[in-house]
Amino acid sequence: MDPSPSFSNTRSDYFGNTVVLVTLQEPHQQLTVEANSDVQLVAKSLVEPVETPAWEQACRLLTEHPSSEELDAFQFTFESSQVRCADQFADYARVSFTAGTPLLVSAQDLTARIHQDFQYDVGATNITTPIEEVFERRRGVCQDFAHLQIACLRSVGLAARYVSGYLQTFSAPNLERLVGADASHAWVSVYCPGTGWIDLDPTNNLVPSTHHVTLAWGRDYNDVSPIRGVIQGGGSHDLTVSVDVSSVEEG
Repeated sequence: MDPSPSFSNTRSDYFGNTVVLVTLQEPHQQLTVEANSDVQLVAKSLVEPVETPAWEQACRLLTEHPSSEELDAFQFTFESSQVRCADQFADYARVSFTAGTPLLVSAQDLTARIHQDFQYDVGATNITTPIEEVFERRRGVCQDFAHLQIACLRSVGLAARYVSGYLQTFSAPNLERLVGADASHAWVSVYCPGTGWIDLDPTNNLVPSTHHVTLAWGRDYNDVSPIRGVIQGGGSHDLTVSVDVSSVEEG
């Protein structure tokens, strides 16, 4: 950080994410925060969507004699500050969540529909835009699409959480560049009993793998915003963010 903080403390938050608290006491016109990380990613074992339990059964397992893992996931079925449950979201989800359909089949279909029905538009919303407005205007960015999918999943009784991270900046040869690179990205995890949390990226309509770097997760963006704080002093301020994620193949 420049200027250097006068106090710094590292801890884990409620969700297990690493949080660094800093205090700057000297006057400054500009604050620069730079993070450099070496990350090793391992591809997860693929889950066959048709082998996951029916979504109604998954809902029941979260409430009827849940295991400790299911009980932990249950907290992500409730509304949060930026994600409200509503009939309009449940109705939109139920086109994908028909009776007896395996959970992951339905969830992937919902992911594809959001990707198709909503336009990526960086100027359409900001961090305070409610998902009801996003749903009505059918446009937004990755944060909006993640919040919308979470609202749909929670509105039918499933557990879903918000995931914040990065995308690989440069795609491999012959692969289309992912939407949301060069900045922080957001996607969704849905809880599947017997399997655990399964990530879904509605912005790019895919199941995240080694092109996604997870930083943190929570109920919604408010739980995992990359930087937040209080500034004492007059005047306005502007925020500039850039991200580079490159891959180095092991020999």
